Amino acid sequence: MTNETPLLEIKDLSVGLRASNIAYDILRKVSLTVNRNEILAVVGESGCGKSVTALSILQLQSNPPLFITGGSIMYGGRDLVTLSKKAIRAVRGSEIAMIFQDPMSALDPMFTVGTLLTSAVHAHQSVGKDVAEKIALEALEDAGIEDPKRRFGEYPFHLSGGVAQRVMIALALVNNPKLIVADEPTTALDVTVQAQILDRLKELKKDRGMSIMLITHNLGVVASVADRMAVMYTGEVVEMGAVSDVFDKPQHPYTTGLLGAVPRLGGAASDLTPIVGRVPQLDELPVGCTFVDRCSRAVEQCSTTRPTLQVRGRAEVRCHNPVG
Repeated sequence: MTNETPLLEIKDLSVGLRASNIAYDILRKVSLTVNRNEILAVVGESGCGKSVTALSILQLQSNPPLFITGGSIMYGGRDLVTLSKKAIRAVRGSEIAMIFQDPMSALDPMFTVGTLLTSAVHAHQSVGKDVAEKIALEALEDAGIEDPKRRFGEYPFHLSGGVAQRVMIALALVNNPKLIVADEPTTALDVTVQAQILDRLKELKKDRGMSIMLITHNLGVVASVADRMAVMYTGEVVEMGAVSDVFDKPQHPYTTGLLGAVPRLGGAASDLTPIVGRVPQLDELPVGCTFVDRCSRAVEQCSTTRPTLQVRGRAEVRCHNPVG
């Protein structure tokens, strides 16, 4: 935790699903910060709200049926939630860029890599064709792509998954943003390419002084690249702190369960500790803590009162009866 002004501050963000006779919240009062020159990892199992949180930063959530129903997202003295469509388009790519989890569907197959990159440059910078191409080629090189001039003229369907993901990184870099939101950037990549992509993100953070919000369900990735982490469950942040603190001494029972379910090199299957029960449906959440039916530490208060995110030691925890 730090006293510096965060680069990005999400406070009490709620996102609701509203369609015909359906009305419930996907996210409920999510609060987290991204500081300058840091990598924040947002972790949790599928469906916990990680990607919806990331997409909502730039108003990219599917609207309709998803609507921001409360809270704020402060960046540079502005609340991104309240910006007009024109104003938020000026932020996208130039100040905050996004790396999507599936580059083969995110990159338009009708345009060459060079056209995609130079179009992004022209959208935010008043430069000529030659300068735009120079910026694009430098971004490809910075993203770790060999022979960027050859890749410049290729179409996305010519690229392997690893190279396509590097093109996505280059697309995020062309306008030198202060923050990159990376949504599962190593999904479906083999472990070697995954390691290369993650190493490149760490180098970019160091070389360019940028911040990265990394969305992932892979705790191994978190341990290798992140400075801080926020653990999400059923649309809420349940624990947040420095990676070393959370890994060494997890306080929320769900975080403890996640770490206990991680396979270890040389370990046996019997060493894994599964989390009992199932995630509750978002339209049928318990009145109290949403983890209560799966928690071995639950007390009576857990069934009647929903806990709030509170500072406990070096971390913030949403729990009535934390570990330790």
